[in-house]
Amino acid sequence: MSYIDMHARHSMSRDAAQAAADELAGDLARKFDIDYGWEGDHILFERPGVNGTITVREREIRIEARLGLMLMFLKPQIEHEITRYLRDHFGCTFV
Repeated sequence: MSYIDMHARHSMSRDAAQAAADELAGDLARKFDIDYGWEGDHILFERPGVNGTITVREREIRIEARLGLMLMFLKPQIEHEITRYLRDHFGCTFV
C-alpha cells in the first residue's frame, strides 16, 4: 500500500474553496468512478484500490489517499495531476 499526503495553501474564501473541491470530486467521480460525499469540511472518497479525504480549510487544502497495490505504481503521476489541478483551479502554493 502507498500513501499520498499533500498540503497546499490557497487564497480563496472557504466557500469558494469548498465549491472548487466539490467540482474536483465530481470530476474525479466521473473520470474514475469514485464515490464521494461531504462530512463537515472533508470530502470522503473511495473506489476499489483507493480511498481518502480532501479537507478544505480557510487557507489550506489537504489531500490524503491510500493507494492499493495496482495504483501504487502510478503514485508519481497521480501526485503530478493533483498538483496541476490545485494550481490551475485553486491557485495553490505547496507547503
